[in-house]
Amino acid sequence: MSDLSGTPEQQLPAWADPSVSATDLDAQGVSRRGLLRGAGLFGAAFAMGATGALTTPAAAGSRPYGGEDPRLAYLVGDHHIHTVYSHDAKYTFSQLASAGATYGLDWMVFTEHSNFGHADFGAALEHQEILRARAENPRQLIFQGLEWYIPGAEHCTVFTTPGRHEVDLLTRFESAYDGKLLGYTDGSVGGADTARNEAHAVKAIKWLAQQRRSGYVDDVLVLANHPLRLGIDSPHELRNWRDAAPEIMIGMEGAPGAQGAAIPGWRGATSMRGEYENKPSAQSWPGYPAEAYLTYGGFDWSTATVGGLWDAMLAEGRLFSITTNSDAHRIVFDTWKNGDWPAGQNFDNTGKLPDPVNTDTPQPGSDFWPGQFSRTHVGVTHHGYRSVMAGLRAGRVWLDHGHLLDGLDVRVKRDRDHGRGVTLGGRLRVRKGERLTLTVTVTTASRANPQGILPELAHVDVIRGAVRGPVTDRDVWKAPDTRVVHTKDVSGRKGTYTLRVPVTAGDESFYLRLRGSDGKRNGAGYLGASVDPHGPIPHEPGNGDPWEDTWFYSNPIFVDVVGG
Repeated sequence: MSDLSGTPEQQLPAWADPSVSATDLDAQGVSRRGLLRGAGLFGAAFAMGATGALTTPAAAGSRPYGGEDPRLAYLVGDHHIHTVYSHDAKYTFSQLASAGATYGLDWMVFTEHSNFGHADFGAALEHQEILRARAENPRQLIFQGLEWYIPGAEHCTVFTTPGRHEVDLLTRFESAYDGKLLGYTDGSVGGADTARNEAHAVKAIKWLAQQRRSGYVDDVLVLANHPLRLGIDSPHELRNWRDAAPEIMIGMEGAPGAQGAAIPGWRGATSMRGEYENKPSAQSWPGYPAEAYLTYGGFDWSTATVGGLWDAMLAEGRLFSITTNSDAHRIVFDTWKNGDWPAGQNFDNTGKLPDPVNTDTPQPGSDFWPGQFSRTHVGVTHHGYRSVMAGLRAGRVWLDHGHLLDGLDVRVKRDRDHGRGVTLGGRLRVRKGERLTLTVTVTTASRANPQGILPELAHVDVIRGAVRGPVTDRDVWKAPDTRVVHTKDVSGRKGTYTLRVPVTAGDESFYLRLRGSDGKRNGAGYLGASVDPHGPIPHEPGNGDPWEDTWFYSNPIFVDVVGG
């Protein structure tokens, strides 16, 4: 690793200069080659549009009535990664960035846990590591972030674009709004401090929005992490965070990290994927059933349940994205362990763990390397930090486990229109009774995944939900008019192929989203077979081989029905 710690800022490469904004980095391109360089080691990192070219989107006023989106490239990333600057992790930035490159990641967010050691010492030290990592990996977009302990709730990823104020924004936010540092942890129903704590979380998101509006930072985003792991993120809190600043609080992990937690014979007979091994507590929202504390095909119950919490939020007609990531702390089967502390040092007075040392013995762990198993694909029109964040904000997102697909392109358009229509996260305006076509272009896995398995997609499910507008009861978690409306068996199909599904606009607005799997483990969904006949199901405790139960999910496309 080169040592840039003593190099004057003006002599640093552009991507390593803290005074250079994301605007400058994007303008310089960190080179267009990064966008067009092809697939990662174990699969395509992105899927192009029909012509394989990238174009700048047309101005909104020039778009046809039905709407149209640009051709996109999909960049693969992970927004939840921990290093030696988190008190419970193990690896260096160099190890993790190298792993991300090996497994085909284009962008990564390092999200250290908030605590006093990090706030007082670690964040500034961590930033120097970020600068080195950017210099050593110029084809990767490496963000600095924070895992925020939400007052009265669980965790969130908070991250910003590179620039002069990226560290200052994160440390100011951590000191002023972190629930753990402030002692604002109570979220129990009727708790003396619950209302104050929940209000402070909303205030925090609004503060971030103000920093973006003022230009203090180019951009900042927030995503809720493992929302149902402890059952303490209530439906009304998720809605309150979203409504505080929808352009900042854009979504949640649809599937958590720790996907290796239930590999048979590894952690124990009670282990579950995602480390979702909890029971309701006094802090949990009492409206969640016991089944909400499990993962389904590795996905959080709120996402995996057709007609469940995610659909209830989408049924309001507002985008709320899903992602997946590694949550890398301790990797399954690796042989590294934490180094020993020098005399007199600890995390609270240094903000950093000793660098790890290698052993000959596999160490405890639940996680995969970034990009090894979980991947979030973001549609962009240019290569750059701001483009990734813009793609996330726009909802141009799909995700897969186990490198199930090389590519996915989804469009909805009116049959009377030319062009491509709108894509994930977008909105199509139509009239009642108009005929539409949902076009799904799949590129199957072309090579073995990191486990040595060539994944095979078995089915594609189309899920449709009615849009009814804002809810009166902000704790409602069901969308009774959402269900699987079409399933296509694609077993044995290889290469790139296109599915076309006819859709008719009825009396009310709706959305469409996609899901599919390798077909190895499925059954009736949580709300019954009439809603979801073959959805993901929980595995037996201790017997959840993630490589044998892989799924993809997409964000929705909204169809707004107007007129008669």
